[in-house]
Amino acid sequence: MRYTVRKLVVSMMMSLDGCCEGSGGNSMALPMDDFFNAHNLERLRHADTLLLGATTYKAFQGYWPAVADNPELSPAVAADPRVADVHRETGRRNNEIQKVVVSDSLTADDTAPWEDTTVLVRRGEVQQAVADLKDRPGQDILTFGSRKVWNGLLAAGLVDELHLMVGAAVLGGGTPAFAAGQVPPLRLLDTRRGDGSDNVLLRYQVIHPGTRPQGAPVAG
Repeated sequence: MRYTVRKLVVSMMMSLDGCCEGSGGNSMALPMDDFFNAHNLERLRHADTLLLGATTYKAFQGYWPAVADNPELSPAVAADPRVADVHRETGRRNNEIQKVVVSDSLTADDTAPWEDTTVLVRRGEVQQAVADLKDRPGQDILTFGSRKVWNGLLAAGLVDELHLMVGAAVLGGGTPAFAAGQVPPLRLLDTRRGDGSDNVLLRYQVIHPGTRPQGAPVAG
């Protein structure tokens, strides 16, 4: 059996009660601290493709291009200038990286200033598009946010790792991180806590039929 080397990695934050957004879709209800920002940048350094839903894409598109040139425009940098370098590099990497955006409504006219790095994929075509990406050589395919997109791909057996940052917050309602239905078995690969952070990163391998657990010897 041939094992795919290129991975689809989902990186997201969730609350202690399992929500990725607060009431009304408020993602800022989660404690997105320096550890969260540093981890996102780390994942971007290991990826060459972003896979995003339309809502997350538009949010990134409206924020990161300006921050790449002027990180002081970020509220986080305004509050703590020491994080300017992290935000500047994150913005520049988001500008440069190839982006695959899942949407039935966006057109090429909606992609500026990222028209040269954005490919639009219709929802009904996303599974085949991701399977094709994973068969090509390259670095990780990375997903931030985009809950509906990655939950569908998780159920289809196309997600390889979940990087869940569990924030020290109980939202008491909001959007569940995981869609209803069965989640494939997960194997814990790593846990991490940043200095001075109350958030915890949990890194899981998704186990699908035929998956070789990471760290297991390869059969000769």
